[in-house]
Amino acid sequence: MRENTLRTIWKRGEAAVNGWLSIPSGFSAEVMAHQGFDSLTVDMQHGVVDYQVGVSMLQGISTTGVIPLARVPWNDPAGIMKILDAGAYGVICPMVNTREQAEALVQACKYPPRGYRSWGPVRASLYMGADYGDRANADVIVMPMIETAEAMKNLDEILSVPGVDAVYVGPSDLSLAFGCKPRLDQTDAPVVEAQQTIVKACKKHGVIAGIHNATAAYAVKMIAEGYQFVTLASDSRFMAAKAAEEVGVVRKTGTKGGNLPAY
Repeated sequence: MRENTLRTIWKRGEAAVNGWLSIPSGFSAEVMAHQGFDSLTVDMQHGVVDYQVGVSMLQGISTTGVIPLARVPWNDPAGIMKILDAGAYGVICPMVNTREQAEALVQACKYPPRGYRSWGPVRASLYMGADYGDRANADVIVMPMIETAEAMKNLDEILSVPGVDAVYVGPSDLSLAFGCKPRLDQTDAPVVEAQQTIVKACKKHGVIAGIHNATAAYAVKMIAEGYQFVTLASDSRFMAAKAAEEVGVVRKTGTKGGNLPAY
């Protein structure tokens, strides 16, 4: 089976740099895959990506050694199993708030006897290898999101679920949970404290901590605090920021960036 290099990076105690794909394009995904990321996540929750386009994006990523992940719209077994069958090497799942919800996520990602995932890796077995069925339970990454007050309350219980490999902080929703403005690269004290609480709890449970960042500088700061999976902005934000910067140079306005997508 094709090596899941994210696990290799984490075993070395290092941090993985993840890219975020919200543009529904296989070509755009392929371009991003050639930019040096360790992994790329197809955003099927807030990105404008449906299943069929998502498959083409996974195919674009697979022209490289970059690990393909997907953020699913919800903790729905059917959608989770379908994107894993399409060749995602791991799932990021939003709004996981309890131990029971985390257990359901793990079970949807694992074949019996560890879970109830249905057999049918139609593309995954082509991309990852004929021995996919022998290795999938051990290699596929399960990553619930921590982004609500309820999840923070149940953090230790969620992190103690066998099969949870990592958690992913959604800073914007976490900000809303603490009465703060939803944004990335948070400096508001309640959210910063929650982010620190999460990474400390992850260390205690042997779970990888991940977080979404708007800038490289903030991602570097998060790595220093112990996060081992850091996302840099998104394809749409990169495109918008660079386009506005170049247009500003031509127009001699000094513009460094225009309106950016939320992700």
